[in-house]
Amino acid sequence: MNIIVLVKQVPDASEVKINRETNTLIRDGVPSIINPYDMYAIEEALRLREQHGGKVTAVTMGPPQAAEALKETVAMGVDEVVLLSDRAFAGADTWATSYTLAKGIKKIGNFDLVIAGKQAIDGDTAQVGPETADMLGIPFVAYIRKIEKVENDKMTAERMMDEGYDVVETSLPALITVVKEINQPRLPSLKGKMKAKSLKVTTLTARDIDADENMIGLKGSPTKVVKIFPPAPRGQREILSGAIEDQVATVVKKLKEQSLL
Repeated sequence: MNIIVLVKQVPDASEVKINRETNTLIRDGVPSIINPYDMYAIEEALRLREQHGGKVTAVTMGPPQAAEALKETVAMGVDEVVLLSDRAFAGADTWATSYTLAKGIKKIGNFDLVIAGKQAIDGDTAQVGPETADMLGIPFVAYIRKIEKVENDKMTAERMMDEGYDVVETSLPALITVVKEINQPRLPSLKGKMKAKSLKVTTLTARDIDADENMIGLKGSPTKVVKIFPPAPRGQREILSGAIEDQVATVVKKLKEQSLL
């Protein structure tokens, strides 16, 4: 069973900075991590390989430093990695990103399943999974919390819902996104770390994947961030202290003064 895992290197949430001129995230010099939800996708891919054989390939789109994220996946047990990196990919929205990933996956070829985390913590759109599946022309199922079985080119799984779960069946190849309830990601092994240390990451450019220049990066992005700004402070703020009873009494008094009670 050949599985492709979509991985994204994201800025550490505590170090996020914005380029005010381009309205995009500043990634250079900012500590980065593997998108936390993608860790569950990696783990599930490794478990499926252990059950059914085959190989796991991790794919990401990003600048050259994103190769470090791919090396982390190898330390966990991933077999092969592919980095889609080209200046022409810069500034891509979810549509252009999905197009690029789909072209990269087609270049790799021969896959049974594509797995991704439910969303990335920097954009929080949850759009790349379904858009990539659409561009690949394969079925898509979101919010998978458990894969029950894979056989006869079909997969049965549990899809998490607001109240309980659905049992769904899909033909393969397919693309799924997983939630954190699906497993507990393993720690990197010493053997894996040694392999990752000497790994030469395969890098593919826009030309390598035969990408249409009008479909990638800012040029291929139908959505644009026009402006980013912090919310304006609203009204005056006051911090209360003292016994909780006194604080409550003060709040009630002030609300009455404002005719809100």
